[in-house]
Formats: sequence, C-alpha cells, structure tokens
Amino acid sequence: MFIGWILLIVIGVVGMIVSQTLQSKFKKYSQIPLDSGMTGRDVAEKMLHDNGIYDVQVTSTQGMLTDHYNPSNKTVNLSEGVYASNSVAAAAVAAHECGHAVQHAYAYGPLKMRSALVPVVSFASKWVMWVLMAGIVMINSFPSLIWIGIGLFALTTIFSFITLPVEINASQRALAWLDTAGITNVNNHDKAKDALKWAAYTYVVAAISSLVTLIYYIMIALSGRRNN
Repeated sequence: MFIGWILLIVIGVVGMIVSQTLQSKFKKYSQIPLDSGMTGRDVAEKMLHDNGIYDVQVTSTQGMLTDHYNPSNKTVNLSEGVYASNSVAAAAVAAHECGHAVQHAYAYGPLKMRSALVPVVSFASKWVMWVLMAGIVMINSFPSLIWIGIGLFALTTIFSFITLPVEINASQRALAWLDTAGITNVNNHDKAKDALKWAAYTYVVAAISSLVTLIYYIMIALSGRRNN
C-alpha cells in the first residue's frame, strides 16, 4: 500500500511538471508568428480542404488549451488563443485537431474504437468513485462491490490507452501536412513539433496515472480479501 501511495505521488508530480512545461512551451511558441500570417482558423480550414473535407466547421471556444474535435457535430473547436492567432503554436494545435477530423473522415480504427467506448466510459466515470468508496467501506461485508468499482475504473484506463495512438497519429498527420503545405518551414517546424510532443506527454502521463491508480485499487481489494 505504501508503494502505491509513492507511485501515485510521483505520477502526480510528473503530471504537474508536464502540464506546466506544456503551458510554458505554448506561451513561448505563441510569440513566434508564421511567415504567412495565417491564423489558427485559416490553418484549420486549409488542412480540412486539402484533405477533401468540407462538412466540418471551425469554431472558437472559450478557455486556454480547450481545443478539440467533436465528431458528433463535425466541428473543430479552437480556443481563443488559437483561433485568431497567427503563431506557430496556434498552427500546430489547429492542425492537430484537424488531424482528428481527417481520422474521422477516413475511419481511423483507434478513433472508431474510442468513439464507441465514449457512452460506456461516460457512465463508468459518473459512478466509479462512488462505487469504489462504497466498496472500500464495505470491503468486509460486501467484497464484490469494490471489484465492480475496479471493473468500472478499468474501462476508463483502457480508454486512456486507446486515446494514445489517436492523439499521436493526429500529431503525425498534422506535422506532415504543416511541412508539405508549407505552413511551417525549416526555422519553425521543430517548434511546432516540440509543442505537439509535450501535448502528447500529457496523455501518456494520464494513461500511466490511470493504470497506477487501477493497480492501487486492486491492491486494496486483495488486501481486504486476505484480512477476511
């Protein structure tokens, strides 16, 4: 149990470092303008059209680093700091989100799998902590309950790991297109790549954190069974 706590703390610290580094990188590369002067919206629309996608709308959304692609209504939602910015960071983020739209258009396998899991994972996320807490409290009288909670948590962990190839592939598509379309050049392409690399690290840390937490709950369940 002590080792479990140590791992959770370490993962938490690493997550904070990665998050702060990502914000620092984004702020730094947001100060570097594209030679073309294209905004995040311009980049997104061009990437979509270059890939033959005309039924996806590019919109602005509030917040920082809240950018996402919504497959249900086919919208690329760019945060305020990306939508109207002509920076390298904005181009990288906009292209990454359009990478998801390209995945959707071409029925990319891992994205289809992740989308299919969304309803189940949404249900699991809503109830998992309540079931786990109740399971820990009732571990002696109703030991099966904590295992139900562990099963729900396992679904969220699987979802986190399925997300990894989806995010990495979207970044690969984005970087390849930014280069071939001439949006980035020899002076700033590495900066776009660095920004997306740190964004990907957040998903890696999230997946590892979920796995470690899952193992921790399994250790609690096994410990409770031994004490019976």
